[in-house]
Parts: sequence; C-alpha cells; structure tokens
Amino acid sequence: MTAERPTISTHVLDTQSGTPAVGVAVTLYRLDPASGPARLTTALTDEDGRIRDLLGRPLQAGRYRLAFDTTRGREDSFFRYLAVEFEIRDVGRSYHVPLLLAPFGMTTYRGS
Repeated sequence: MTAERPTISTHVLDTQSGTPAVGVAVTLYRLDPASGPARLTTALTDEDGRIRDLLGRPLQAGRYRLAFDTTRGREDSFFRYLAVEFEIRDVGRSYHVPLLLAPFGMTTYRGS
C-alpha cells in the first residue's frame, strides 16, 4: 500500500475524434442497500479528459455508481447517459474506471 490515499478516478476518451472528452459531467454515488444512492461528488473532466479524484474522502468498502452525462458538446450522440455500478472490497488500492465514447457506442472497464 502506498502512502497516498486511495482514489476513484476516470478518464474519458472520444474515440471518434481520437481526443480526450473535455467537460463530461461525472457523478459518483455510494450505494447503500438500506437508504439508496448517496451522491458523493460531481465533477467535469479536464483538458486531458480526466478526473483524478472523485472520492475526496477515505475510501470505504461497498457498492458505487459512476454516472457519465455524455451530452456536453456531443449533440451527435445516440447514447446520452451511462451509469456503471461496481463493488469495492479492497480499500487499500485506488480504482480507475475509464470510458471510451463514440456517437453510437461506449465501453468501460476497470483500469489500473
């Protein structure tokens, strides 16, 4: 384990233009089975298409949702919004969830 606090981050790339997707709104939720989703933060991707730390607090084990509003500057997109849910068990490491965007498709995966 490193001395740095674990984070949840993302990187959004526009595969149609081959450039970072700037200004994509991303919201992180913590999912609680008893009380439902709790919004932790919303941020915009930077000039490199990144949000380096969506968490901004100590990481807790549990289920999370990343919601991407892909409409900003992309009027040609068929898909307008993507939400992906994942479970964190190891709070000693960081989690990176990239998104690849195209007008008619999106792909996400657990990055490193």
